[in-house]
Amino acid sequence: MDTRARPMGPVEWSLLVALALLWAGSFFFAKIAVTTLPPLTVVLARVGIAAVALNLLLVGSGRRMPADLGIWAAFVAMGLLNNLIPFSLIFWGQTRIGSGLASILNATTPLWTVVVAHLSTRDERMTAGKLAGVAAGIAGVAALLAPTLSAGAAGDLAAMAAVVGAALSYAAASVFGRRFARMAVPPFAVASGQLTATTAMMLPVVAIVDAPWMLPVPGVEVWASLVALALLSTALAYVIYFRILATAGATNLMLVTLLIPPGAVALGAVFLGELISPEHLVGFALIGVGLALIDGRLIGVARRLSG
Repeated sequence: MDTRARPMGPVEWSLLVALALLWAGSFFFAKIAVTTLPPLTVVLARVGIAAVALNLLLVGSGRRMPADLGIWAAFVAMGLLNNLIPFSLIFWGQTRIGSGLASILNATTPLWTVVVAHLSTRDERMTAGKLAGVAAGIAGVAALLAPTLSAGAAGDLAAMAAVVGAALSYAAASVFGRRFARMAVPPFAVASGQLTATTAMMLPVVAIVDAPWMLPVPGVEVWASLVALALLSTALAYVIYFRILATAGATNLMLVTLLIPPGAVALGAVFLGELISPEHLVGFALIGVGLALIDGRLIGVARRLSG
């Protein structure tokens, strides 16, 4: 698959904004769900419902899932890195911190991707621009963590560290996922396969840890949040994700990480009464600068203007 950046037209930009809103909504819907249900149960509901939806779409379109055991082993690894670990960490973190702050910390994923790719691949090495971007992004994370460190709020600090850990897991998943192109697995099958594998892994874990049949029956608001989290922020988001990837490339797709936090912050502020501190805004600004430096296009524009 060609992952290079290509010009984006109105359709691609509209899809990018839609994807950002869907993924911003995931933090909002999850925050509502984890107020009533344990985080692992929310993870299972998200991946399970989304897996059913995507597999139905796959069958309805006349396509088939691969039967090769090696591919399914890769689906299991991808499910761990891209779903089970990060979803669990983020949802647990959101039991202690707001959805807006969680989305800002999650926006560091491309920064960690640069580091992971440099350490584990030969064709995505660190450049001066990427190094400057990572440094700016880490400074942004430090700005976010500093008030919590000074206040000694261990619970909040652990929750923030969990979301950063989720971003690291996403970074590892993005590098690991490159192998599916070499294995000639279609992107939609990757999405369905990893969600199906994650669901299979989560079922025994949730049964042992949460015993969901013993939990109180959730209200309508929680059920609606779970369905929206699975169908909108996961299944539909994956469809849009791969549509943008196919037409505009991975570099353009990375821009979505800058659009998610404003949407999540706005949803949290309007519907959940969450507050964002000046330190959070400074941290997000630094992370945004880091992502812009990694992307490289702003530097290119500046050079053209100066030339």
